[in-house]
Amino acid sequence: MKTSPLTLALGFVVTAIAGTAQGEHAQLSMHDIVSLGPTAFGLFPERGAIVLKISVASDRAPVARVPFISSPSKGQAARLRDLIGHAEASRAGYDSVQHGARTPPSKRPTEMTVGEIFAWIAATPGQPHAIGRYQFIPKTLRSLVRRGGIGTDERFSRALQDHLADMLLADAGFDAFQSGQMSQEAFMYNLAGIWAGLPLPSGRSRYHGYAGNRATISWTTYQTEIALIYARR
Repeated sequence: MKTSPLTLALGFVVTAIAGTAQGEHAQLSMHDIVSLGPTAFGLFPERGAIVLKISVASDRAPVARVPFISSPSKGQAARLRDLIGHAEASRAGYDSVQHGARTPPSKRPTEMTVGEIFAWIAATPGQPHAIGRYQFIPKTLRSLVRRGGIGTDERFSRALQDHLADMLLADAGFDAFQSGQMSQEAFMYNLAGIWAGLPLPSGRSRYHGYAGNRATISWTTYQTEIALIYARR
């Protein structure tokens, strides 16, 4: 939520507003004020106005992410993780926490153990809990931890997050795509079914609007980046 400065003053409106004669009273809603922008108010035009400044909350579209430049990492899996991290995480990367979380963890995610993350989730119901570079949601994180035999005392390190992401890449058909048994589009669909920041051909996330989710890159960018990653075999 951002604020926009407005210039206001006390008294009668001295500027003609939507048909109101100069010097007459005018009743303005906050919408009117926002629409007017800086406006002179005062008892007498010749004496000037008593100026006040207030801030009005305004919802603005999120700033578009910078274009992704194909990952310099080695190996298809690492480059895919870089693309997914670009689409999913904030600039905090491995320490990202979903922006809608009103009560974030008391420590950076990479400094927490898996058990501490689950404790944070349990202690803060009713808010989003996607966490880390790959924005693991609680259900997915629990499943991966169980499948991978990962102890709750393990630190939620960069290496662990990459390992968990690789498990999800495997679920999406990474090996089948690598071997030519799955089309690029089918693989892209599967990835978009796991990560909300990745788009479908419509340009929208499969989970658009759910818990504030949206695609953060275009379908064209997504196609181009996957092609670049796999051109470097």
